[in-house]
Parts: sequence; structure tokens; C-alpha cells
Amino acid sequence: MLIDSHAHLTDKRLIRQIDDVLARAAEADVGAIITIGTDPASNRAVAELVNRVPGIAGTVGVHPHDAKSVTGDVLDELAQLASGERIVAIGETGLDFFRDLSPRDKQEIAFIEQIQLAAELDLPLVVHIRDAYDEALTILERETGGQARGVVHCWSSGLTDAQRVLDLGLHIGFTGTVTYPNAGNLREVAASIPLDRILIETDCPYLTPHPHRKKVKTNEPAYVKYVAEQIAETREISFDEVAEATTDNARKLFVVGVAPPTS
Repeated sequence: MLIDSHAHLTDKRLIRQIDDVLARAAEADVGAIITIGTDPASNRAVAELVNRVPGIAGTVGVHPHDAKSVTGDVLDELAQLASGERIVAIGETGLDFFRDLSPRDKQEIAFIEQIQLAAELDLPLVVHIRDAYDEALTILERETGGQARGVVHCWSSGLTDAQRVLDLGLHIGFTGTVTYPNAGNLREVAASIPLDRILIETDCPYLTPHPHRKKVKTNEPAYVKYVAEQIAETREISFDEVAEATTDNARKLFVVGVAPPTS
């Protein structure tokens, strides 16, 4: 059994075919899915979906792209939604200095506020970092006193940053990018870090893995198996070993059940 630890099921490309998406996930032995909130509207949609559909848990947060919109009211609503029984983390939050869709100082403030909120609510963090690893990890080290709980999702850096993440106590999430031919640096990290710190994810509808990357426009949870297969090949262990370990890691981090995802 597999857990897709980071999906965007409320995206219009997936939600409009949610029954079929979940059926294909079940056929691929995906036993649970974590669907991610990124802004006030998607957070509300996540809260509604997880209350309606077994096998799905959710997170609520504000993505760095939308950091400029974070106000006291937004944070209050995050706290309220996070009290839901099947909301299992704060995020995704973090820093994205690649697109810079929000000013960098606003990103840093919103990130710190969500780190603090996660600590107050005793919830793990789902962290997004792009072209800002040193800045984001420095904030995490300072704000958490060097001990954090959560995952840096969609890993895109090397072993040096990975060690800082591991030292913080965080997990590392791998997406379909680890299957891409030019992703040798990601596979090096996947081969080197402890198996009990790895999560697998799709980040769907984005980042469709090889071999479907050029054939399928919309990624979905069923394709998380290709991430697991690549990690198994890279580590020279069995698919079942990766499946068991990453499922156990996700269950422990997010405290999620494993009921089949049916609508």
C-alpha cells in the first residue's frame, strides 16, 4: 500500500473528475492521500473534501506565492480550520524565490507566522522551498530551536541541504521529478538519506512522472507508484520495502488512517 503525501485534489483539473481519480488511486493501491491547502479558498475546499471523502486527510496553509495576502483574519481562519479532525498539518508554506510572486519579506513573515501556528497547534509543517534553501532552513532552525516536525516537499536540492533538513528532524518528500532523466542529484539524495525520513508524493496535478510525463497532462495520485519504483531502483531495494516504509513514515508524521480512498 502507498500514501500520496502531497496532492492538490481541490484543483479544478482533479476535483471535476474526483470519483475517477480516487478509483484509479485505489486500483494502484494508494490507501490514503494528503490533499494540500495553499490559500483561503483552497483551504476551505480541503476542509469540505476531507469531511466528505474517506481515505483523504488535508492540510491548511498559505503558499509563499500568496504570502502577500496573509492577514490576521487569514491566520485566524487557518487556526479554525486546523481544528478539524482530518486536518493533519499546516502548509504548504515556505519560501519561493524563483517566481517571487509575493515580496520576499512578506514570504518570510508569512512563513514564520505559520511555523509559530503549527507549534501552537502541535501540528507538523508542510514546507515548500524553491531557490531559497539557505534562507528557509535558517528560519526553520531559528524559529524551532533546531527541532521541527514535518516535511520539505518536492525536494529539489542536494545532500548538504538535505543534511540540514535531517538535523532539524524533518522528512524529505520526493515527487515525479526524481524519475526524470536529468535528476541525478535528486536520486543521489534519495539513495543516501535514511529510508525512515522519506515520503513519496505526486504534487498532482503537477510534475507527472516518467514514463507518463509527455503523454499525460494531469498528474494524479495513482502515479505515486512510479516515485516509489524509482526510489526502490535507486536504493537497490524492493518496491514493497519502499512502499511499507514510506506509508509508515506518512502515517506516523500525519497520523492518518489507511481506509481506501473512495468517494
